[in-house]
Amino acid sequence: MSSRPLPYHASESDRLFTMSNTSIPSAFLKNVLQNGVGRHVCQLQRLTLCFCKTNVSSIGMREFIENHLLDFTRQNPGIVIYLKPRRHRNPILYAEYLNGNRDTFSVNNLNKEEISKWIEYMRTRSGVEIKRIRKPWHTDNPSIQGVWHPFTNKDPALNLTKFPDEKVGQNIRKSETATEILLKMAETKSKQGEFKK
Repeated sequence: MSSRPLPYHASESDRLFTMSNTSIPSAFLKNVLQNGVGRHVCQLQRLTLCFCKTNVSSIGMREFIENHLLDFTRQNPGIVIYLKPRRHRNPILYAEYLNGNRDTFSVNNLNKEEISKWIEYMRTRSGVEIKRIRKPWHTDNPSIQGVWHPFTNKDPALNLTKFPDEKVGQNIRKSETATEILLKMAETKSKQGEFKK
């Protein structure tokens, strides 16, 4: 990783990428308030496009605004878009999320397709700071039994059984299945002459 100083507009997540792996804060994998369980709520609240009307480095941003911005706003009515022309400055994207975090990205000399990809990246992010994941799973209420597996509530005598075993392999049913009940009903009706095939 490079140790050069980052520009003033580098986001906190960009600063995390420049650190070594051991100094990156770690966290468990989580979702924003179970977003997507009932319905999805886009976490991107505001997007500010800063650009220069004459500078060469803002050509991609101006082309994005002219060609793609209206389509993006129609597809995402919940995101507020601000256009901020600034003379003789490099183009920058500012994203503000519902949890209060802000993300900044310099789009200096990028074309409109690359800017579209970065805006889509910001739109699909949760706004949570990028952290090293400790484990791929986590539960808030851990079980004292440990992780569930197919033999969790089985008889321990099965550990010593040699398979295939006739006694263990028997199909034990306590009641008739719905199919068997229907077949018996059809059979009794056919005997009575009420059921015709």
